[in-house]
Amino acid sequence: MRTIVRTDDTIVVEGHDRSLTYRPRRVTLSDGSWVAHESRGGFMSSVWAVDLGDRFVEVVHLGGGPLGGELVVVVPDVDTVLLGDLAVAPADGVVPASWPPAVDLAIGLTRPTSTIYSSAGLIAREDLEDLHQHLLGLLHAGGTHE
Repeated sequence: MRTIVRTDDTIVVEGHDRSLTYRPRRVTLSDGSWVAHESRGGFMSSVWAVDLGDRFVEVVHLGGGPLGGELVVVVPDVDTVLLGDLAVAPADGVVPASWPPAVDLAIGLTRPTSTIYSSAGLIAREDLEDLHQHLLGLLHAGGTHE
C-alpha cells in the first residue's frame, strides 16, 4: 500500500516502484538520486517531476522562505502538499521579502480539503493563510526583513 509517512522533519512518499524522501531543502529518491534548488547546490530552478511507479509527484521552488532554497512537494492523487519550513512562523521576526509571495503561491497549490505538512507537522489551510498575513504584517509593518 502506498503511504505518506512523517518522522521529525522527514516525509517519505511511497509509490509502487520507488519512494521519495522529502526534507525542506532536498528531495531524495530511493535510488539515491536527489534534487535541490540551485541556491543549495542542486540543479533545479523552478520545477521537477517524478513518477514513483503509480504515483506522480511534483517538486517546486516557489521562492525563498526563512532559509532559502525551500522545496514544496505536491502529491496530487491524495491531495497532499509538503511545505516544510515555508509554512513555519519566524521565531525571530526576520522575514525575507521573497517569503510572503512564496507562501501565497503555496496557498494556491492547496484546496480546503488538502492535507498540508509543514516542518512542524500537519497544518490547516486556514493556518497557512494566517501565516501569510502574519508574514506580510512583519514585512510591511515594522518587522525586520532582509
